[in-house]
Amino acid sequence: QGNIFTAACLQETKRKARPSCQAVLDRFDEQYSQELGDLWESASRAVLLDPGSWQYGVMLNRFSIVTGISQILQSQGFSTLLPQTRGPAPSPGLSRPSLQCYIHPRPLRFPSQAHRLGQLKQYFLLNAASLLPVLALKVQDGEKVLDLCSAPGGKAVAILQCATPALLCCNEPDPQRRDWLAKTLESFLSQSLTSRVIVSAQDGRSFGQSEAGTYDKVLVDSPCSNDRSWLYCGGQQGEQRLKERAGLPALQAQLLRSALSAVRPGGVVVYSTCTLSSFENFAVVETVLNDCPEAEPEDLWEEIGIPLSEHFTFRTTHPGLGLLVVPQPGKTWGPMFLSRIRRRK
Repeated sequence: QGNIFTAACLQETKRKARPSCQAVLDRFDEQYSQELGDLWESASRAVLLDPGSWQYGVMLNRFSIVTGISQILQSQGFSTLLPQTRGPAPSPGLSRPSLQCYIHPRPLRFPSQAHRLGQLKQYFLLNAASLLPVLALKVQDGEKVLDLCSAPGGKAVAILQCATPALLCCNEPDPQRRDWLAKTLESFLSQSLTSRVIVSAQDGRSFGQSEAGTYDKVLVDSPCSNDRSWLYCGGQQGEQRLKERAGLPALQAQLLRSALSAVRPGGVVVYSTCTLSSFENFAVVETVLNDCPEAEPEDLWEEIGIPLSEHFTFRTTHPGLGLLVVPQPGKTWGPMFLSRIRRRK
């Protein structure tokens, strides 16, 4: 097995150039050059248009046998993402010792492991920025957790690397995506967790009524104009997505309001997207906060921004409302937006 890892790590990501969707790129250029200025034009744009430059994190699966993988990763120049595993003074906000994710300064990528019936995968390849909403959620053992928009399941797997909740409800209304979610959970989770993890098929907007005040923590990894994906869709699909894009902020706000009703008083909701769009990020959070007097935003800068700024480029135009990870050469993680909101008691 060591030979497989070593061979994979010796080669940087080499991908055939994929044509980008011109209509989507034009829209991104128009919007993001206004919102991000030089940060878009001189850095993020180039990263998103060069998939060969994208870095990948390797999240180890604590429910599988991973003996020796950490050593192999370290021998290839990988280091741990979370600071508490590297230094004598752990950050209180990032104290998640069972979550092990390794990153590399270059775009080295392991081969994905195939789904095998009855065998757990040893690691999950991911954009390391996608772990930040899970870290912000700060799930503790014994809590009831709702992953409102759960497919394809990476964040649910990450939650279960951090803690053992009493209940994790993974919700996905789309049948095809729900099958993908179920397969992901089957590939990574121990049989001992089957009674604690359920897959639901509700419309996420209904949880606020059907399960009001039920959960300690809720993650809303919302549908969004996924910048990495949308840039490479076909021309016709791109045009259709751009038409649907205008309706996304209203849907996102409905999902966030539903989550704030589904969480108990004193509980926490984390809202996240994988787009740079301020209309789907800060603007959605502001809209919902104006509607929900019981909702209180929590500043994530000291807890997550400062400890992880060596790995991620953060941009916050609205202090206290959320963090935005902006892809840069050498730090190609993101886009990822995250905001944490507490429901007042």
